[in-house]
Amino acid sequence: MRSSAGERESEVEKAPSSEMTSTTEANESTTMASEKATDEPDMVDWDGDDDPHNPQNWSLTRKWCLVGLVSAVTFNISMASTVTAPAVPLIMAGFNQTNAELQSFVVSIYILGFAFGPLVVAPLSELYGRSPILHVTNIVFLIFNIACAVSTNLAMFTVFRLIVGLMACTPVTLGGGFIYDLMPAEHRARALMIWTMGPLMRDLTDNGIGPVVGGYLAEGAGWQWVFWLVTILSAILTTACFIFVRETYAPVLLTRKAATLRKQTDNPALRSKYDSQTSTLDTFLRAIVRPTKMLLFAPIVTLLALYIAMNYTYLYLLFTSFTYIFMSTYGFNEGEAGLAYLGVGVGFILGLLCTGFYSDKYLKQVRSTRPAVPEDHLPPTVVGAVLVPVGLFIYGWTAQYAVHWIVPIVGTGIFGFGVLLGFMPVQVYLVETYTIFAASAIASNTVVRSLLGAVLPLVSQRLYDDLGYGWGNSLLGFIAVAFIPAPVFLLKYGAAIRSNPKFQVRL
Repeated sequence: MRSSAGERESEVEKAPSSEMTSTTEANESTTMASEKATDEPDMVDWDGDDDPHNPQNWSLTRKWCLVGLVSAVTFNISMASTVTAPAVPLIMAGFNQTNAELQSFVVSIYILGFAFGPLVVAPLSELYGRSPILHVTNIVFLIFNIACAVSTNLAMFTVFRLIVGLMACTPVTLGGGFIYDLMPAEHRARALMIWTMGPLMRDLTDNGIGPVVGGYLAEGAGWQWVFWLVTILSAILTTACFIFVRETYAPVLLTRKAATLRKQTDNPALRSKYDSQTSTLDTFLRAIVRPTKMLLFAPIVTLLALYIAMNYTYLYLLFTSFTYIFMSTYGFNEGEAGLAYLGVGVGFILGLLCTGFYSDKYLKQVRSTRPAVPEDHLPPTVVGAVLVPVGLFIYGWTAQYAVHWIVPIVGTGIFGFGVLLGFMPVQVYLVETYTIFAASAIASNTVVRSLLGAVLPLVSQRLYDDLGYGWGNSLLGFIAVAFIPAPVFLLKYGAAIRSNPKFQVRL
């Protein structure tokens, strides 16, 4: 019943792809503990490569059911995010508020929660497991959506909305971690694509469904029903998670196994191969600072965080402008203004299909001729980096001159297509590079993009008032052009950075 760790190489010790020989920016201390596992018989590992308790050996049905459920939860938090945007004028009117900055803040406050939630959610999941964090935050998310629906003033509504955002970050932050736990490398890109279908328009994949539903529901039944709808869906999904979601994080599962074996064998020396033998407080503090440490000192995380944050900020700048532009310039009502979001949604869907095709076809051909590397996922990101400014230029200038409404929507579709081509490969890249600490790497990325996505849209109306929609979006486009070299740089030099000891971070 004891470990077979001596026959296996630690996942942390290996490079992210099984064929790679260079080390990565993975946890150096955990690697040392894993190396000891190869020499010490008291280290607990899986019982062979086919151990049924290892989540990677679960049945395909069970794996895909869990991925699909996490995707559904992510879809619901997408609704909670974007469903509010077209209803904001009615919410402000209901609270007798007319301030334009406050109107933008109502949209952004939810995203502000995303900027801080991952800093706690990701490390806690790496200490206590994915499932308990998901269950607790699902319950709190449900309760405070009800609170939003029954709010009696704007201050109350804003506080409750912030708490909802803090809780809603969980499936987005942990989605990549769940997929790393469950899927072998060759299936991760496809699994991430399935997971991303949930938030097609939130967390850089916000979908058009939320604004459409929110626009018509708020207009027809009152803005409170926007939140009652999210609450109903949350209740269903929270129940389903309690029934079907089980722990997948290997370090937590092996720690539990070691505890059970200590009782059964009366051998107090048994411990998990991931046990670093540090104090509980030291382990907790190290986990809590890990996302920040990765963001500040891991060049790959820093560069990708800035690149994705730029796209994410632009996405929310556009979101805050849609309702005003299409109602004032094109005469749309609240429900019709929600339809304007479908341009971005269609772009995201096309981006998902293209990244899925690339993963299934091209990557298989490449990896049949040479060892796999995480950089294999980055070529679509280069294409996306070019399309993002193109979409911004089209949207801005056609809206400026009131060209037929379909043209600026096409521009937003091109923009959305480019954003998705950047987002999906970056997610896979981070998962394959940081392995068991994928949740912290994704959290670092989420913090920057959510913080900027929450704050900068507050000045969007002033930007457009001063520069107009043409030059305002062109300014954004020029900045996006300056970021085009970022994915090109990582495509060319990413492997060298990961293998250079100067850039490896002790996690």
